[in-house]
Amino acid sequence: MEPPLWAWLALIGAVPVLAAIDLLVFGRGAKEVPVRTAALWSAAWITLGLAFAGIMGATQGGTAAGEYLSGYLIEWSLSIDNLFVFAVIFAYFAVPKEVQPRVLMYGILGALVFRGIFIAIGAAALGAASWVIYIFGAFLIVTAYRLARSTGDHVDPSRNTLLLLVNRFVPSTEGYHGTKVFVRQGGRRFATPLLAVLLVIASTDVVFAIDSIPAIFAVTDEAFIVLAANVFAVMGLRAMYFVIVGMLTRFRYLNYGLAVVLGLVGLKMLLNDVYHPPIYVTLGAVVIVLGTAVLASLWATRGEGGQEEIALGPATRVHEDPA
Repeated sequence: MEPPLWAWLALIGAVPVLAAIDLLVFGRGAKEVPVRTAALWSAAWITLGLAFAGIMGATQGGTAAGEYLSGYLIEWSLSIDNLFVFAVIFAYFAVPKEVQPRVLMYGILGALVFRGIFIAIGAAALGAASWVIYIFGAFLIVTAYRLARSTGDHVDPSRNTLLLLVNRFVPSTEGYHGTKVFVRQGGRRFATPLLAVLLVIASTDVVFAIDSIPAIFAVTDEAFIVLAANVFAVMGLRAMYFVIVGMLTRFRYLNYGLAVVLGLVGLKMLLNDVYHPPIYVTLGAVVIVLGTAVLASLWATRGEGGQEEIALGPATRVHEDPA
């Protein structure tokens, strides 16, 4: 059943409200976000995301609720995997801890914008030509294969095209000036390293959107459910980053679990005209595969403590800016 117009308006209107709450309250004024604070916020975001399934069930029925939950789990898991990339970017650019919450907020807003764009494109493509689903399915199979072969150590911000262009054409300062992207020195306008960080994160947001949106369209073709799952999966990432940043190296099997999930949903798309499994089968498979990957990772790394350092890139000095 197609959601009414007011549901669309409420969902779209909730995005800036939730973003404002996260930006203005979480981590505001803190030199470093405490893990306890981040954990409480993460729990609140996850509870909100799961509670929305109840709203879907009450208004759209059990099938819609199951589709939302499946999509939410897929998008949330892919987003958690993407936190490793953010950690590498922060380490490479030596982003100060007090600046990281603001940068993460920009990254999350960018992710929502790009995902919204690709959701609209994907929905329009599927509506115009049903065979597009086979392209999505093949793309997910290829993505699953690449993800299964990757270990995360291939991420290299220094090779980012946008960064290379900034280094070549934009005069920049050596160090950070708080959360300022541009500063004026000696009558000239300079970019701070924060500009390069934001551009690199924006480019990765595009890649993340291209990878994740086809996956959820395998679960449901309802654009409302796709958008809702992405909104609630992405909004809590800023807090989650500070909870698990020290444990990211422990999730060594997560990429394999995600690869299996993407492979299954890709196969589901390719077999769309032959077999269409009930939503509870899809949801159960996602929970079992991802749960097994996480538990196996934590068991295999139980003695490591998860405090392995990510190698830093070129040293970047930080300037205190009273403004």
